[in-house]
Amino acid sequence: MDRPLPLLLATVFTLLLLSDVESTSFKLINKCRTTVWPGLLSGAGTAQLPTTGFPLHSGKSKIIPLPKSWSGRLWARTLCGFDSDGKFSCLTGDCGSGKVECIGGGAKPPATLAEFTLNGADGLDFYDVSLVDGYNIPMLIVAKGGRRGGCAATGCLVDLNGACPSELRVAHSGGGGRSVACRSACEAFNAPQFCCSEAFSTPDTCRPSVYSEYFKHACPRAYSYAYDDKTSTFTCASADYLIIFCPLPYTSQKVLSAKKDGAELPLVNKTMMYLRSRRANGVLSAGR
Repeated sequence: MDRPLPLLLATVFTLLLLSDVESTSFKLINKCRTTVWPGLLSGAGTAQLPTTGFPLHSGKSKIIPLPKSWSGRLWARTLCGFDSDGKFSCLTGDCGSGKVECIGGGAKPPATLAEFTLNGADGLDFYDVSLVDGYNIPMLIVAKGGRRGGCAATGCLVDLNGACPSELRVAHSGGGGRSVACRSACEAFNAPQFCCSEAFSTPDTCRPSVYSEYFKHACPRAYSYAYDDKTSTFTCASADYLIIFCPLPYTSQKVLSAKKDGAELPLVNKTMMYLRSRRANGVLSAGR
């Protein structure tokens, strides 16, 4: 029997309405050997997400639904726990809430950041992985099912902590002094030329430093300093996103090389050779 016209029109209208509010999702995947605690911060004027922080055990994943239009950032907190008073804190990426959930606060540098603006100009999503606030773990963003835009994967696959210049290194006193994060030059020295502030607050006056070049050489698709836009911002439309913490390097290399619109990431040993050459020439030292 034919469906009555009013009911048919109502069904079509409902489907159109649902399509208009269709949301995307993040799937967070932990490939690290230990638990990480993702933190999520919504931008000003943007809807809050169902969660702002949670534990993600090694080998596990979690899907987070997102509204159609959303902007914000997410990161991984590491080496976390509760003190004797029940206060929660993390050695890297702590958001200062004292709880597992991040309550209105972002990551304390240094931390590797994934930044998103969904359904922005021309209906495109804009996304990047940023090392402007330093680095704590490798991270990869993969767009799935995108309809427009380059939809390229981006991230930083290299473990920068072991080779981090000594003046930028964050050491874990309870872990034998091993490096657990690598600070930005801005945080380490608080100098305008590194922070792109004061007389260095424009793209013409703020140039890459030897420290940001270290990050860029290792992770050419990631933001290395404030005006590193041309090679670090990517777009896609109507995609879902995988955010992988500690991605497997060889698998991730194949993901990145599938797209021809960005530089391929170098292998770890090439980064180590670059760093050693800069140190040998006395370039990687404070104030240079």
